Amino acid sequence: MKNFISNLGYFLKEAKTIFRIDFLSNIFSIFSIGLIFFILSMVISGWWLSKEVVQVLQKEAEINIYFEENLDDIRINNLVENIKIIKGVREVKLVDKDESYSRMEEILDKEARILELFDENPFQPFIEVKIDIEEVDEILEDLESIENIDYIRDNKDIIDKLQKIITILTIVGLLVITATGISTLVVISHIIRQGIYNNRDQINTLKLLGAPDSFIGFPFLLEGLFLTLVGGILALGLIFFTFKLGYNQIGTSLLFIPLPNMESLVKTIALFILTLSGALGIIGSFFGLSSAKGN
Repeated sequence: MKNFISNLGYFLKEAKTIFRIDFLSNIFSIFSIGLIFFILSMVISGWWLSKEVVQVLQKEAEINIYFEENLDDIRINNLVENIKIIKGVREVKLVDKDESYSRMEEILDKEARILELFDENPFQPFIEVKIDIEEVDEILEDLESIENIDYIRDNKDIIDKLQKIITILTIVGLLVITATGISTLVVISHIIRQGIYNNRDQINTLKLLGAPDSFIGFPFLLEGLFLTLVGGILALGLIFFTFKLGYNQIGTSLLFIPLPNMESLVKTIALFILTLSGALGIIGSFFGLSSAKGN
């Protein structure tokens, strides 16, 4: 350990020299790795955001129950009470015609003036039921056995489609992670082998002087680690810019979409990318050293 610490300055100096020998190729490699990690980060972020949206929608999942128009208040209240006792129902609320009208005005916003064309309120009262989305099938079956229900509107198809999107993004994310790992390992391994070839005379001299392989190879390992970490940092810069732009756009035009905290998302992605880039840099360097040694 003492030898390692005392030689750390030499290792860093050698790693810097190795980097400068093939400077242009290393710069292009950093940009390539940065773009690879950026694509990976965007796929993972898309998966995470979709998952967060689905979870929020599941918590707010509701169905609207429309009842027969000729029901009196007593029968409507009885209907509400019967719905409340169904397993999986979390909240039941009666929405009258006036509230239905007000809600539509909020949705239409500037276009709400079209409602003034109606002589009477065109909306019907309904029962708003918040449910556990995982039990929606059982809830719908129980509702079919209740009298005086005219029509049920549920959003299960939307939730199911969002869940399918999450599954697809998960598969794509795994494929991208695999492709990223393989691509980065190949790039780093090639750079390390090229660096060993360019410094073969110096390496042979060190071997004649009795230097161990670990002493000779450590500067190359530092180079590989440096390339992937800088590429990861470059990717994080692009991610932060993209997230900031994307959140501003969504925040001004799609207010109804629930999004996780941007800082929390960026921190999580940053930790993942830096950990992955460091690991791939070390592994790729070892591959390059072992393959060069075999030759």
